[in-house]
Amino acid sequence: MTMPAPPRLKITAPRTGAAARRRKPGAFLLLSLLVSLGACTSVPLPPWPAQGTAPPSAPAPAPAAAPVPATVAVAQPIPSRPTVVGVPVAEAPYNAAVAARFPAPSVVYSTPGLQEGRSSFTSNAEIQTWLRDLSASAPSVPGLKASVLSMGQSQRGTAMEALVLTRAAGTDAAALLASDRPTVLLLGQQHGDEPAGSEALLVVARELTQGLLRPLLDRINVIIVPRANPDGSADSKRATSGGLDMNRDHLLLNTPEAQALARLARDYRPTVVVDAHEYTVVGRFLQKFDAIQKYDALLQYATTANIPEFLTKASEEWYRRPLLAALRAQGLSTEWYYTTSADLADKKISMGGTQPDTGRNVNGLKNTVSLLIETRGVGIGRLHIQRRVHTHVTAIGSVLASTAQRASELGQLQPYIEKELSAQACKEEAVVEAGPTLTQYELLMLDPVSGADKPLKVEWNSALTLRKLKTRVRPCGYWLSASSKTAVERLRLHGVQVLRVLEPSSMLGDIYRETARTAGARQDVRGSITDAAQIVKTEVALVRGVIDAPAGSYYVPLNQPLANLVMAALEPDTQNSYFANQLIDSLTSAARVMSEPAAKTEELP
Repeated sequence: MTMPAPPRLKITAPRTGAAARRRKPGAFLLLSLLVSLGACTSVPLPPWPAQGTAPPSAPAPAPAAAPVPATVAVAQPIPSRPTVVGVPVAEAPYNAAVAARFPAPSVVYSTPGLQEGRSSFTSNAEIQTWLRDLSASAPSVPGLKASVLSMGQSQRGTAMEALVLTRAAGTDAAALLASDRPTVLLLGQQHGDEPAGSEALLVVARELTQGLLRPLLDRINVIIVPRANPDGSADSKRATSGGLDMNRDHLLLNTPEAQALARLARDYRPTVVVDAHEYTVVGRFLQKFDAIQKYDALLQYATTANIPEFLTKASEEWYRRPLLAALRAQGLSTEWYYTTSADLADKKISMGGTQPDTGRNVNGLKNTVSLLIETRGVGIGRLHIQRRVHTHVTAIGSVLASTAQRASELGQLQPYIEKELSAQACKEEAVVEAGPTLTQYELLMLDPVSGADKPLKVEWNSALTLRKLKTRVRPCGYWLSASSKTAVERLRLHGVQVLRVLEPSSMLGDIYRETARTAGARQDVRGSITDAAQIVKTEVALVRGVIDAPAGSYYVPLNQPLANLVMAALEPDTQNSYFANQLIDSLTSAARVMSEPAAKTEELP
C-alpha cells in the first residue's frame, strides 16, 4: 500500500531533567515511519466462526493509527563500527569484524544512563525522577492524564513504580477499565543485567507524554514499569537480591517483585503485555557452536498449555508479523526467541519454555496478548547500547501501533475468550502438562573470526507445537482445605475468584492418591532454575469419591476467566504446581470437584 508521508513538523518537547537535554532532532523520524508501516502490514485473523460458537463476524478493520508527527530529519552517517559509550571496542568479547555487523543507528537516544561518558545505566532514583517529571508535565496537554503508581517495594525496600498514561477520566484502574480502550502494560528489566529494555521504556514514556507517540493515547492506555527488578539492576545481576529468578516466579509469586506485577495486572487488566529482556551474546553459544549470536531481536508470544487458539492467532497475525516488518524496515534482524542449556554437551536449541512460570506464559494464561522482546546484550556491557535501545523502541512502537489499530477487535477478543473458558468447566479436556516438539532448524549465527553469517543445522525444541504429556477432563472447580491460606492468597493476587465454604457440606470429586514421589529442582530450558527451594515431584492417580468440605474450607470454581491459570496452579503433579512448591501442604488439602457443588459459599472480599 502507499505510505502517507509523515508531516515534517518540528516539535520541541518540554525537558524532563538534565538527562533529557541531549535529545537530537530527527530521532523519531524512522520510528514514525515504522508506526505507519506496522499498521499497514497487519494480517487479519481468519473470519470468526458463526455467532454462538465464537465472536461475531470480524468487523471491518479499524482505521490505521494516525501517522505520528516527525521532527525534521538531520542526516547522521551510520559509522562502520559501533558507537560505544564508556567501553572501548577493544574490550568487547569479540573482534572488530563481528562488532562491525552492528553499526549504531542514525538516531541518538538520551536518558540518564545513555549520557556520553557515562559508565553506569540509569539508577533507580533517576528512574523515579524521570517518571515524576513526565507525570508533572502531563497537565499541559489537554485531556492527557498521567500518574506515578506505587506498586510496592523490592526485597531491599526500593520503591517499585509504574507510569500510567491515559485519556480516560482518571488514572485509577476503574477509570481505565471504563474507558473502553485496550491497555498495554510495558515491563522492563525483570533481569537486572539486561538494561536496554529499561532505557528504551524511559524513551517510550517520554514520547508518549511529550512527543511523537502521544497520538496513540487517543486509542489506547499505557502503563510502563521501566524496572521490575531494582535490586538486581543495582547489583548488575540477573536474579533478585534474594537470589530468585523473578521471571520464573509469576505463577508462584514468592517474590515481592512478582507479587507487585501480579497486583498491577489484576487491577488494571491489560489487554497486551510486553516484556523487554536481553539475551546472552557469546558465553555458551561460543563454547558449544564456535559461533556468536547475531540477531538484534528475538521474539515470542505465550506458548504454554491451554492458551486459547484465537489468542495465539491474534499474537501471531496482529502483532508478531507487523513487528517483523517494523524491525526489518530499520535494518534490524529478527528470529524466534531461543536459548540453550548450560550443559556444554547438550547441543539442542530451545525456543522459550513451555512451563507456566514465566511472565510471558502466565500473562497468556490471563488471556492477554503476551509478547517477549529480547535484544542482544547480556555479557557485552554498554557495547552497541544505542542499537539495542533502538531495537526495543522500534519493537515497542510497533506493538503500540498495532494495539491502536486493532482496538475494536481486541475489545471483542478478550470477552469472547473469557466467556468460552468459563463455559468449558466440568466438560472439556485440558492439558495438565505439555512439552516442546523436537525438530530440525537452520539457525544463523556469526563466525567469531570473520564476522560472516554462519549457518547451523540444529536440533530445535519448538514451542509452537506442544506435545501433550498429561491430560484430564476439566473439573467444575477445586476444593482447598482451610489450611491452604497461602495458596488462596496467591490465587487472589492473580485475580482468581475464590469462595469460602460457610457450612459443612459434601462434594463429588476426584481425590489425589500418590503413587510415587521424588525430590528435585525446578527446570527450564537453560537448566536448573535459580531457586533455593527443592520441589516435591509426585505422581498421582485419581480416585472418585465424596469430599467432606467443612466450614472455612474453600472452593475455586472453573467457570471463570482465569480457569487455565487455576489448573496450572492446582494440579499437583507438575513442577510449577502449588503442591510441588509447598504452597499447599498435603495432597489431602486439595481435590478436583466433578459436579457443581450445592455448598453454601461466599466470595472472599
